[in-house]
Amino acid sequence: MGHDWTVPAWLAPLRDLPDGPAWLDSLPARLAACAERWELRTGPPYRDGFASLAVPAVRADGSPAVLKLQYPDAESRHEADALAHWAGDGAVRLLAHDPVRRALLIERCVPGEPLSSRPAPDAVGVLVGLLPRLWRPAGAPFTTLAEQAAGWVDRLPGHWERAGRPFPRRDVDAILELLPALAASQGEQVLVNQDLHTGNVLAAEREPWLVIDPKPLLGEREFSVVPAVRGAELGHSPVAVRYRLDRLSAELGLDRERVRGWTVGQTAAWCFGAGTVFPSHVDVVRWLLVRD
Repeated sequence: MGHDWTVPAWLAPLRDLPDGPAWLDSLPARLAACAERWELRTGPPYRDGFASLAVPAVRADGSPAVLKLQYPDAESRHEADALAHWAGDGAVRLLAHDPVRRALLIERCVPGEPLSSRPAPDAVGVLVGLLPRLWRPAGAPFTTLAEQAAGWVDRLPGHWERAGRPFPRRDVDAILELLPALAASQGEQVLVNQDLHTGNVLAAEREPWLVIDPKPLLGEREFSVVPAVRGAELGHSPVAVRYRLDRLSAELGLDRERVRGWTVGQTAAWCFGAGTVFPSHVDVVRWLLVRD
């Protein structure tokens, strides 16, 4: 198989999730089975995964790849379907897929530098070029943004209460009114990625930049820029967030007010995870709920 390893320490928080301990304990056997099935030599895990294990691999013909074992969450369930749908156009190629083991063999990006390492104006320019290529019509098996938004609405009050009410109740009420209105009035439905921040765009050889790690949905184009608007890796301040909101909306021909609304709604929903609150997400919600 190649590299001999134990479960990485940075995946330890998954032990607090219902299926986490069993999934973590199964990783060595899953990795070995996939390496045997696809004739791979594997290396030490990449250190930037929080809900999956990704390791560099070399195939029998000597070509590089990445083996990814997913934690069985709903958001990443259709990652392989999205990569297959894009077929390497702006995103990494899917080389093989084992749905039972939630394992993907994907193209390796070399040199692999994340887009987040570039200055914000350059990074935003790359996203402006990439996103229209990813907006493809699709159907089954992808979850719709409307369904996802309904789930956010259902869960938000409880998460907010258990987290110690990290923002005012009036903000919760505003978001609970905003999300259903946005979901019911969407434009054309295309494949969108609810985790397309600049850490998930890597420098490559086949193309200058390729998208990795999609969490796909079917929804309107305005939603697709939300992670980049929110993403603290390109600057975390009201000015930086509004710069990304304004430029992405204008250059991609998107409705700025709908982009703002979706950013508030999804960021509020993603404020909470495994008993923690993400202060940077709370900041973005607070900044963008104030209309300019």
